[in-house]
Amino acid sequence: MGFNDRREELRRVIFGADTPAGKLYDVGLILTIALSVLVVMLDSVAAIHESHGKMLYCIEWLFTILFTIDYVIRLRCAERPAKYALSFFGIVDLLGVLPTYVSLVISGSHYLAVIRFLRVLRTFRILNLAMYQAESNMLIRVLKSSRRRIVVFLFSVLTIVVFIGALMYVIEDPENGFTSIPTSIYWAIVTLTTVGYGDISPDTPLGQALAAAIMILGYSIIVIPTGIIASSFSDVRHRGGPANCPACGKGGHDADAAHCKHCGAALGGDPTMRMEDGKQVG
Repeated sequence: MGFNDRREELRRVIFGADTPAGKLYDVGLILTIALSVLVVMLDSVAAIHESHGKMLYCIEWLFTILFTIDYVIRLRCAERPAKYALSFFGIVDLLGVLPTYVSLVISGSHYLAVIRFLRVLRTFRILNLAMYQAESNMLIRVLKSSRRRIVVFLFSVLTIVVFIGALMYVIEDPENGFTSIPTSIYWAIVTLTTVGYGDISPDTPLGQALAAAIMILGYSIIVIPTGIIASSFSDVRHRGGPANCPACGKGGHDADAAHCKHCGAALGGDPTMRMEDGKQVG
C-alpha cells in the first residue's frame, strides 16, 4: 500500500463517519475529550489540586499530546489543509491544544482547554442526526436573516444606556457609586437588563425615579429580541418552503413540496421513511 493509499484510508477514518473504524475513532475521540475536560475541571478545585495537582497536570499533558497528534494528522490527511485549518472545527481543534502550551508562559491558561469540549459537536455527524442538523441549519438561516434588525435593536439599547448613564452621573453624587460616566453606564445596563447586582444604587429621589422607569422599560425591551427571532422564523419558512428534510438534512424544497427531492422522504414526517416507486417504505 502506497503513501497516498494510506493517506486516503486514514482520511476516511479521521474525517469520515461512514465506516465502523471512522465511527469508533470519533467516539473514542469524544470520550477522550470529555475525560480531558473533566481533568481540567477537577484541577480547578483547590482541595483536589492540592492533593492530586501533579498527577492531573501530567494527565492533562498526555491528553494535549494526543490532541496535538490528532491535529497534525488531520492537517496531513485533509484534502485542503488550509481550508481545514481555517474551518470552525479546525480552529477549535487548534484552540483545544494551545492553552496547555501557553500555560508554560502564562500560568493558569491551561484551564481554557475546556474549549475543546466544542469538538463534541461532531456527534451530529457521527450519529447521523440529520433531523437535528436540519434544525440547526434553520436556526442559522433565521439568525442571518434577522441580523440587521438585531443590530438596530442593540444600537438602540446602547444609545439608551449611554444617555441614561450620563444623566444618572449628573443626578447622583460620586459617594453613591456613580464615580464616572462609564460606571454609570454599567449601572444602566445592569438595571435595564433587570439583573440588579445592587453594588451601585441611586440615593436621590430623582435618581430613584429614573431607576424605576429604567426597570419598567427593561421588561418591555426584553421581549423585543424574541419577537424579532419569531418573525424571522416565519419569514424563513414562508420564503424557503418546508423545513429541511428530516432524513437527509437538505433543503431548497418548493413551498408545496410533500417529499424531499433529494432522498424522497416525507417532509415533516418520519425521518426513517423514504420513497420507492411512488410508495413510502421504511
